[in-house]
Amino acid sequence: MSAQTYLAYDYPLLGAFWTMLMIFLWIMWFVLLFRVITDIFRDDGLSGWAKAGWLVFCILLPFLGVFVYVIARGKNMGRRETTRARAQQEDFDAYIRKTVGGGSSSVDELARLSEIRDRGAITDEEFRRAKELVLSGHGPAGHAGASTGASAR
Repeated sequence: MSAQTYLAYDYPLLGAFWTMLMIFLWIMWFVLLFRVITDIFRDDGLSGWAKAGWLVFCILLPFLGVFVYVIARGKNMGRRETTRARAQQEDFDAYIRKTVGGGSSSVDELARLSEIRDRGAITDEEFRRAKELVLSGHGPAGHAGASTGASAR
């Protein structure tokens, strides 16, 4: 029985911090590796063979491959990520504008119909029919103009 048994109080505090640092660096290494691999696939400027070459380089010699990739293409890697984030934000903003605009267009159309009726350009019956079309989503706000939807009935 010459094997040493370590207890919890035998493990020094500095050793615990060193272990936590190593685990943190190990996890960050994998995050960087996956970011590089993701960037290789997302880059439209690389040909298929170039992507395959970088991927093989990063998988067979991971430390050297990622190090060389970050040095050679790191600046553009950040630019591509920024461009992609801006494009996603613009798409999200356009979706929000479309969604919010879709709800208010019916209100705007009803206000325009009311103004047209107040000027006397359409009768109360035409106004009622056009309003029904707008509220049902088949009228001027949805597909056709106010006079087209009112005169179609």
